[in-house]
Amino acid sequence: MNWVPRDVDTYSNQKDYIDTLVVPLISIDTRPETMKNSASSAEFLMYLSTFIEKQFKGRMMFSPPVSYTQSTDLQQLADTLTEDMKQSSFTHIFYLTTDSKWTNVSVDGKIIWLPAIPLDTMDEHLRQTIMEDQLRQVLTHFMEKWNAQ
Repeated sequence: MNWVPRDVDTYSNQKDYIDTLVVPLISIDTRPETMKNSASSAEFLMYLSTFIEKQFKGRMMFSPPVSYTQSTDLQQLADTLTEDMKQSSFTHIFYLTTDSKWTNVSVDGKIIWLPAIPLDTMDEHLRQTIMEDQLRQVLTHFMEKWNAQ
């Protein structure tokens, strides 16, 4: 489910069954030498988020991506997200990112870090195969949290 009015209505009516929120975290690096890598990482993360959302529609909600720049204090951002997410009724909150800096940040919820894979030159079949492989990796993190309940 996505952060659109129709899906939010569905969530409101079925919140007992939709217990998971996924928040994509996207680094925006505007330095000329790293801008393309930053864009490639963002493309990968958004494509993967869409792929996961389709697989788990009715179990999880995807928030709009939280974007930040290279000068953002990640711990401060994490603290703000933690405080704001406490207001939600989601039991499980996952933060999905390709930025390895998040692995050293303390946040209430689970950080799932994946290395970005450039998609811009791939054909659709290879892209689909890679997304399925990534889904299997991410699924273990979801299952751990869901089963720990």
